[in-house]
Amino acid sequence: MTAPSAPPSRGARLRGPSRLVGVDAARGLALLGMVATHVLSLETYDADGFSTGPSATALVAAGRASALFAVLAGVSLALANGGLRAPAGADLARARRGVAARAGVVALVGLLVGSFGAPVAVILVNYALLFLAVLPVLGWGPRRLVPLGAAWLLVVPVLLHPLRDALVGSGALPLSPGSSPSFVSLAEPGLLLGHLLLTGYYPVLSWAGFVLLGLGVGRLDLRRSATAGAVALAGLAAALGAWAVSAALRPLAMPSLDVPLGFPLSGEDLATSLETGLYGTTPTTSWWWLAVDAPHSGTPPDMVGVAGSALAVLGVALLVARVARPVVWPFAAMGSMTLTLYSLHVFSLAVIALYEYGGGAAPPEGPLYAAQVVGLLLVGGLWQLTGLRGPLEGLVASASRAARGPAR
Repeated sequence: MTAPSAPPSRGARLRGPSRLVGVDAARGLALLGMVATHVLSLETYDADGFSTGPSATALVAAGRASALFAVLAGVSLALANGGLRAPAGADLARARRGVAARAGVVALVGLLVGSFGAPVAVILVNYALLFLAVLPVLGWGPRRLVPLGAAWLLVVPVLLHPLRDALVGSGALPLSPGSSPSFVSLAEPGLLLGHLLLTGYYPVLSWAGFVLLGLGVGRLDLRRSATAGAVALAGLAAALGAWAVSAALRPLAMPSLDVPLGFPLSGEDLATSLETGLYGTTPTTSWWWLAVDAPHSGTPPDMVGVAGSALAVLGVALLVARVARPVVWPFAAMGSMTLTLYSLHVFSLAVIALYEYGGGAAPPEGPLYAAQVVGLLLVGGLWQLTGLRGPLEGLVASASRAARGPAR
């Protein structure tokens, strides 16, 4: 355990030669994407107020930003626990304790942030459970992790389809994904666990594939341009392939896509919702639902497609960081403290919602998003100049170090 007199950790400095700034930059882009989906409309409207289809935010960021966060969670776990060489023996045991402690702190932060009451789906508690989900394979290398992650994204959504049908049909779980996990949710632990694992916005049982894939990619030599380029190309191929398969199957699937009474849709109708996104899962009225690639639908095309886009963003960010580090620095500064900045963002939305509830006018979404982006860039950049970790990142790191114990 670090002595109390030890100097503050400076592990977040982006100037160090060992820091993979491209990973931080990709994480910063994921944060901006999630902020966009929280603040900007996912539909466009005509002069009469009727929907005219998905907005640019829906087409670019819906489903992809949160999946990028999850894939990068796996990459970060790999980099923090052995890098190219997976830990083994006593080192593996220490690594697992550290990751478990990290998950515990993130879960507590998530319950607190979920208690703010912001009108968004807070991902942090799910994020913490994803850390725990990969503990058994933390000592694996990329040759096993990458195929496992890819297979998980393809197969597990199919296996969960009848399980959700049975649980929802029996009344054990409701159709809706529920609210963001908070301390109040602990009063119904069974319902909370069901939402977190199976029917919520980010169902851990299927989303574990993102972290497994990221963990495997993080064990590759991402400092090499050839590796970064291969990651980007593989991701692009997966994203395009998933889109092509779903586009070919959609005409066959549409006649069978029955929406049960009470199932929430994000758009005004089914066609719009398939573009703007669902709420984590699909109805289980037909197996054809598994052919759609709507954002946050949790189907194989959706999971593979957004995982592919995440790898493409990561690969490009790594390449750009090698040749134009100053270009990615502002995004990397944000990405080095996303837990703190994400929590601040959700808190700001809770304050705005409270203001509106009191009769205040809702701020225009365009200026609000611009203000959020500028604020996050400024806070991230100015904090980076201190050379310290973000406040919440420092808390998580301290808990992880304490749980690991002294190295051999």
